[in-house]
Amino acid sequence: MAQQQVTHPPLSGAQLAIGTVAVSLAVFMNVLDTSIANVSIPTISGDLGVSSDQGTWVITSFAVANAISVPLTGWLTDRIGQVRLFLASIVLFVVSSWMCGLSPTLPFLLVSRVIQGAVAGPMIPLSQTLLLASYPRAKAPLALSMWSMTTLIAPVAGPILGGWISDNISWPWIFYVNIPVGVVAAIATWAIFRKRESLIKKAPIDTVGLALLVVWVGSLQVMLDKGKDLDWFSSATVVALALTALIGFAFFVVWELTAEHPVVDLSLFKKRNFTGGTVALSIGYGLYFGNLVLLPLWLQTDIGYTATDAGLVMAPVGVFAIMLSPLTGKLLPRMDPRRIATAAFCVFALCFWMRSRYTTGVDTWSLTLPTLVQGIAMAGFFIPLVSITLSGLPGHRIAAASGLSNFVRIMCGGIGTSIFTTAWDHRTSFHHAQLTERASTFDPTFTQSMAQMGAATGTDPSQQYGLFDRLVTQQAAQLAVNDLFYLSAVIFIVLIGLIWITRPERAGGGSASAAASAAH
Repeated sequence: MAQQQVTHPPLSGAQLAIGTVAVSLAVFMNVLDTSIANVSIPTISGDLGVSSDQGTWVITSFAVANAISVPLTGWLTDRIGQVRLFLASIVLFVVSSWMCGLSPTLPFLLVSRVIQGAVAGPMIPLSQTLLLASYPRAKAPLALSMWSMTTLIAPVAGPILGGWISDNISWPWIFYVNIPVGVVAAIATWAIFRKRESLIKKAPIDTVGLALLVVWVGSLQVMLDKGKDLDWFSSATVVALALTALIGFAFFVVWELTAEHPVVDLSLFKKRNFTGGTVALSIGYGLYFGNLVLLPLWLQTDIGYTATDAGLVMAPVGVFAIMLSPLTGKLLPRMDPRRIATAAFCVFALCFWMRSRYTTGVDTWSLTLPTLVQGIAMAGFFIPLVSITLSGLPGHRIAAASGLSNFVRIMCGGIGTSIFTTAWDHRTSFHHAQLTERASTFDPTFTQSMAQMGAATGTDPSQQYGLFDRLVTQQAAQLAVNDLFYLSAVIFIVLIGLIWITRPERAGGGSASAAASAAH
């Protein structure tokens, strides 16, 4: 049954500018916090007197709570209202950030991170909804371009800022930096959006669906975060988590598709645009995020970069992303969004192909050039795919659609990270075995090479073998990372087919404009 609409006119002038800044600040603060703690785990663990393995729960606890709360955005919006929910998310995020910084023990920090992750969930989907409803139809793509810049730059800025704060100040400040940003965002949000509340509908609480969501998402997220440390399916814990996630997911899907008031609206996947756009965006994001973790990790473990230097290598990605995102927003009303997304995926493929040709002697320019090229792709990545995903949906379903789409994207980001780090280990072992096939004292060529190494370095045989093993390990890791870069390039080309199964509506200004019109 169609829901009655509450229509608000677009914002203009200073109100539009302040509203955009408020929403963007909230999103930047949120996305930054998903990665800012990653490089600070050793410092946090040491200060709290726990092991690094225990310290990683600082990341896991946030990710689990966040993944569970994101798809609840549509349901919560119906019950609370989009402006109240967005404002509450910002305020509670600030409070939980303050609690994180004050944490005297690991359990207190984990509880604070769970609260932080849970309240952060609705923030990103609702930011899309509020922005689309605030801009005139013709400028809806510009709204999406402003939104995309924050979601693309923050994951890169997070590790750099987190590492610098941990090295030069103290780890609590990676959480305290959210407080002034959040306060400004909350005040501006209240000032601009308080009279633009959405219709509130008191639907019954789907307790069974909510419980199943918590079970399967929680199990899957913990499995993804801890699988590598536990050696995946050789661990009974990982097997149990996988079975729990699989069974919970199966029951969840059946229940939500048949429930009268589902907590997550899975019927959205009946829409071709929503399904094609969401899947293409999510798998593409999983590849991007997996590589975002892999590249600095490889630079630090095998090429000798520091954490800060590795982060700086990733920083140039923002140059073209910031410059070109507004241009994408201007072009989108006049172009088929599928063409822009296709071009972005081709540039992504070019970027990863360039990286697949790295050697152990890679120089700074060779590292920087593909990162600059990747910024071009990122400018055309989020904006057209989000506009395709939301195309043709009525206004009251925008929040639910955005929440569900972002949930799938976030989960694919976690899955991509786990797959890439595990595959890198496996491919490194594979290449190491291949490279050492002839490393035997019975092979005259190998024996002669080792003798020459000893003469050149003045080392004894045991030292020679140690040096040889380090060189082979470095080369194996290089070949493994090249394999994954090349595979990423191929997958991006294949994903273009998903983009073209969609049929975005063009209602006087493109699909993004149509989505904005619906949001009004």
